Amino acid sequence: MSGVTERVGSYEQVAPVPGTQLAAQYSSSANCLCCGGYLEPRENGLFDTRFGITGEYEVRYCTKCGLEQLFPIPTPTKLKALYESHYNFGGETNTSYTRLRELFFFSSFYRLWTAVDGDISFHLRKGNGRLLDIGCNEGRGLRIYARNGFEVEGLELNETAASVARKHGFEVRTELVEDFEPKFPYAVAVLSNVLEHSLDPRQMLQDVQRILKPGGQVWISCPNGQSWLRKVFGKHWINWHVPFHISHFSAETLRRLLLETGFKNIEIHQITPALWVTQSIIARLFSREGRKTRELRQPILTFLLLGVARCIFFPALLLGNTLGHGDCLLATGTKG
Repeated sequence: MSGVTERVGSYEQVAPVPGTQLAAQYSSSANCLCCGGYLEPRENGLFDTRFGITGEYEVRYCTKCGLEQLFPIPTPTKLKALYESHYNFGGETNTSYTRLRELFFFSSFYRLWTAVDGDISFHLRKGNGRLLDIGCNEGRGLRIYARNGFEVEGLELNETAASVARKHGFEVRTELVEDFEPKFPYAVAVLSNVLEHSLDPRQMLQDVQRILKPGGQVWISCPNGQSWLRKVFGKHWINWHVPFHISHFSAETLRRLLLETGFKNIEIHQITPALWVTQSIIARLFSREGRKTRELRQPILTFLLLGVARCIFFPALLLGNTLGHGDCLLATGTKG
């Protein structure tokens, strides 16, 4: 059988081509992205609960290192097209959603809410030195990190988003971290809900090592593949996020990968943001395969369910975090 070969990490993925253009847009392999181990089916029948992208996906489990990953994986070309057509900042401005979002993120209430609910983007951390926000979108995080004392720069592949960030006075490069050659190393590199999107997370962390100064830190947030909400919501768990979330980490697999890429002093904590609970509830109530879930961007519905998730479900969220099944992993590591 003929196939399309894509170089991903240190091995090749071969996508069978049964004579259709669609098959050439995905790579299938029985090998793990990180270690090359054999993959076994773990979850099936998954679909896009956010943007209405058609197609079903699986999540498979590596029998060697325990990492879970998407199957099939879009080729780099297909993934780039998906991001450009469906994902990330698309230039939306001056809508009720964006106005409320802007007011919220730059208010004292947001800082209070983050202190109570959990800081998944490291927005409460103060410091100094050079900070690189990898996947900085339209620069909201850059504005907050700068306010907190850091000298900030960003990487963002979406040119529309990057141009908006530049209008706020920030230097933002539109390139992959693997291609990035900074003039000076950084004290901090932020991967806020980014690592799980990478087609080669091991290489991404090695490149982060390369651009950090000695003693520099990486700050990572990503969904927890062992979250209890995964079981509660099943295929509607918002953090399946197919086909954009390529890897699903546990605390163990994330720690191991950080150690293997040269980081030390690794700390991993777990939180369960009320927003993520809210999004899973909305996805369970309203998402349909092939249909965009517009309810995810309805401010009134979102804020009502945020209150329910934080106030009423608080004991369950706290218990999940305590037992190691929170929805979000927060990890830091120091360049060795």
